[in-house]
Amino acid sequence: MARPRAFDERQVLERAREQFWATGYAGTRMDDIAQATGLGKGSLYGAFGDKGKLFHRVFDDWCTAVVEMAEARLAGGPDAEALARLSGYVHLMAENSASDTERRGCLLAKGAAELAQQDPTVAVRSAETMTALLTLLRTEISAAQRNGDIDGSADPEGLAALLLTVVRGIEAVGKAGLDPATLRNIADTALAVLPRPEGQNRLATGSSPACEK
Repeated sequence: MARPRAFDERQVLERAREQFWATGYAGTRMDDIAQATGLGKGSLYGAFGDKGKLFHRVFDDWCTAVVEMAEARLAGGPDAEALARLSGYVHLMAENSASDTERRGCLLAKGAAELAQQDPTVAVRSAETMTALLTLLRTEISAAQRNGDIDGSADPEGLAALLLTVVRGIEAVGKAGLDPATLRNIADTALAVLPRPEGQNRLATGSSPACEK
């Protein structure tokens, strides 16, 4: 009969995530993870496999959390509130980047940039995550079009891709050192350029409700 594990798996994964997030995949050794988690390397290998498998587990959990956070803001609802949901999500992403004073960025972006070219698992999971985010944005844009808040003749797929690029780009330029005010202005500008039906004003910048991290 297998002995029960004498550690909290979730806690170990969180500490391993923090190590990968801080030093990257190549810059992280199993010795570093053992020190961060308090487990011996034998226990780590036995529970999670080698460093690559452990990173895949951490990366998958992170991607799931990214999509779940987007779903919490873009989970659908009345068409009349779709534009407000889009605005709230875009501003939330800007605020998250603005508050990242350590400039660690997003593990999704860091992992994909470092590994996607040579690691099919990371490449596929990254693409799945971006596709899920694109779908959520497209659904809300279509709802806003039905309500007459975004020009119905505009391509929802193209607008969704634009907003996805903006929110992911905000994280990148924030990590590179742009100040919080500039990051917030990028979010405002992206929302302001969404095509409005003729005769309607652009979405007022800074008009979204306060964003929670």
